[in-house]
Formats: sequence, C-alpha cells, structure tokens
Amino acid sequence: MSSFFDSRLSESRSLFERALQVVPGGIYGHTSPAAGLPGIFPYFAESAEGCRFTDVDGNQYLDFMCGFGPIVLGHQHPEVEEAAARAKAKGNLFNVPSRGFVELAELMVQRVDFADWAVFAKNGSDVTTWALQVAREATGRKKILMLKGAYHGIDAWCAPGYGGIIEEDREHIHRFEWNKLDSLVGMLDSLRDQVAGVFVTPYHHPSFAASEMPENGFLTKVQAECNRRGIVIILDDIRTGFRLHAGGSHRRFGFEPDIACYCKAMGNGFPISSAVGRDSLKTAAAKVFLTGSYWNNADAMAAAATCLTIIERDKVPERIEAIGDRLCRGLTEAAAKHGYVLQCSGPRAAPYPFFEGDQNLRLAQSFCGKAVRKGAFFHPHHNWFLSAAHDEKSIDEAVAIATECLREMSEAGEKA
Repeated sequence: MSSFFDSRLSESRSLFERALQVVPGGIYGHTSPAAGLPGIFPYFAESAEGCRFTDVDGNQYLDFMCGFGPIVLGHQHPEVEEAAARAKAKGNLFNVPSRGFVELAELMVQRVDFADWAVFAKNGSDVTTWALQVAREATGRKKILMLKGAYHGIDAWCAPGYGGIIEEDREHIHRFEWNKLDSLVGMLDSLRDQVAGVFVTPYHHPSFAASEMPENGFLTKVQAECNRRGIVIILDDIRTGFRLHAGGSHRRFGFEPDIACYCKAMGNGFPISSAVGRDSLKTAAAKVFLTGSYWNNADAMAAAATCLTIIERDKVPERIEAIGDRLCRGLTEAAAKHGYVLQCSGPRAAPYPFFEGDQNLRLAQSFCGKAVRKGAFFHPHHNWFLSAAHDEKSIDEAVAIATECLREMSEAGEKA
C-alpha cells in the first residue's frame, strides 16, 4: 500500500487497509490505485448523480471518467432507472429469457445498419472472445490479427498482463500497426490462408498514450483486404460504441465490419454487452457456445433498450461531442496562458488530453492530482469520457479548476 495518502481520504484508506486483508491487491484491474494516482485519487465511491460522484469521505467530484465509459447519459438517469425497475419488479432472472431479450435484439438489428442478428452477454471480454471463436468457426482458420497496443479484454489471447499466460495462449495471435496498411498486408501475405479474423477499433486508444484517429481510407482499406481474402473483420466498439454515432462508431468512420462488439454505453451503468453480425455468419454464431448465469437479467435488457432509444432520440453523440469540444478548447486555451501546450487527442466525446513533451506523464499526473483535490476527476493515463449530463456550466467549472491547477504548476516551474 502507498505510504502516502491525502488527509481528505481517511475513509478510503481505512477501507483499503481492510480490503488488502481479504482481496488480492486490495483493488484490482483498471480501478486499481496503481493505474491512477495512488493516495490522491479516491479509492471507493459512495454515490453519484448526473455528472458528479461522491467518495466515501464525502468529497464530491465532477466526473470525467463516467465509470470508465458506461455512464453515457449521466449517473442515475431517471428514464433508464425506471425502465429497469419496471422490468425487475416482474422478476429479474428466470429459467428462460424474458420478452425484453427479443425486443432488445430487434432494436440492435434495427439500429446497426449491417446487423442481421444480435447476442448478449455482460462484459466486453465476453463478446470479443466469442467473436474470435465465431471467426474461426466460420473460416476454419486459426490466426487472429489485432492492433499493437489495442485492448480487447482480459482473456488469455489478449490480456495486457502476463500472469498465468502461457505461450500457447497467444501462438496464433499476431499484431499489426495502426494506420499502416502495409503492416497488415505484409502480415496477411506471409500468413496466407491461415487468418480467421482481424480485430480493429474505430480509432486507436492505447492507455498511457495519445489517441490516434484513422487516416483517410485506412479502415475501408482494411475492410477491403479482409473481404478479398475471406477474413472476418471484427470491430471492437466496446469503448465508444453509441457514443460517437447512434448507429455504432463504424458509421462515423465510413466502413462496415462483419461483427461488432458493444458494451459500455449500452446500458448506462447496467451490466450488458452485445455482439451483432451479418447473416453470412449466423450459422457459425449458432455453433459457438455462449452463456452465463446472469446474462438474461431482465433489468439490464430493459435499461439497454431505453438507453439506446434515448441516445438516438436526444442526439446524445452530437451533444457530448459538442460539450467535449468546449472542454478541450477551454483546457487548451488555459494551458497556453500559463506557458503549456496541451492537446486533446481522439474524439471530443472521449478525449485523451496530453501535454506536449510530457513523455514520462509527470505533467499530466501533477495536473490531474491537483484537479482531483479541487473537485474535478481527470485521469492522467486514460482517455476521459463525457456524458449527456455534462452541460456548459459544469464544463466551465471544470475549466476554471484546470486553469487554477495550471497556474499553480507554472508558478512552481513545473516543466516536461
């Protein structure tokens, strides 16, 4: 455990000390203290509403991580909560699916233009790994290509860590470079007819680094190569699906995958994920076993259907892109006034702000550490997320906090 803890986090510290006794590492995964700012970020949350959350010590924050993406409409959105409660009041988990299962599948097929079918699970990893198996079943091939630095979940073929991983787990996984078609084509040529599927993301969003948008035509050319060679192209749209476009991120970037995987923004915090695909893969999809003890929860199905309806009805992607642009412009201008060059990479609905020349991320860490102490939860190592609950007032409040942090950094002589 970090020997340093902000005095404002006494209850977080106490809970973490207890957690260390009964949980490996105390807190694990992407919410682990080590992934953020140990002793500075709160370790445990108490409540949330709209665009703010409160930690167990009573500190309130403007939330620019939104639970790492699932909260697209704002915490505790009343329409979503009411829809889930109505479904749950009839019983939440049965021996067979509920009516909402069929209705949500129909909605997904109607919403995603290339989709002829849909399946559901709980987490992004559930559907990315299942999609990999469908590609192998459909083609009879073994090899899978993915982008260097991409994250597709926690299963052995793609997990970012190495604990418990053996060489055979990744024997048929190969990585190509983002925005470099020659990297992909060369790999496809060398592997010939062994490649079952190619995973792509709508844009490149590695952790601890700036996001990269696709160069003009890159994704359509990847699609063309896959189509020409009989390879299944799989879009991992877990992170920004329905945030960038109500019909899926591929619509924004002008290409069509064969399978797309969704999760985070689907249910506004309710646990649900989905994969959709083309009719040509329907038989293969039916052959790949897919199930889970809680995957047919009625409340999550109802929440997702309502969330997706609101996203389209209220033009949420356009709203959060605009409000994200306001945030990024404010941050960039404030940084310039205090002698820093700050840029926002990636889409404005999910920006990754970074300081020019800040290779070791010390400026980002200092900036975010100061901001969280003043009530704005910014992350130094991961892209941020905007929600429909963020408005001009909350953005301006965040920019004011950021401006004060930048002033303090400049006066202290902090440099990259």
